Amino acid sequence: MRKIDQMINKAISGTLLLLLCAAVIACAPIVKVETPSEPITINLNIKLDADVRVKLADEAKKDIAANPGVF
Repeated sequence: MRKIDQMINKAISGTLLLLLCAAVIACAPIVKVETPSEPITINLNIKLDADVRVKLADEAKKDIAANPGVF
């Protein structure tokens, strides 16, 4: 009788272990990576300051006028 009880207990514990593993696998989260349906747009707001170029050009003209033999 003891061998039968041991076999039944092993079968029950094996079955419970199998069900527990199946439940853990079934509850695992799924991650999906999908591409967006619309294209990605990047808006760059850039402010260009042209004062730097004008000031350098004015200074270059003054330097050329002051030293005509340099260039």
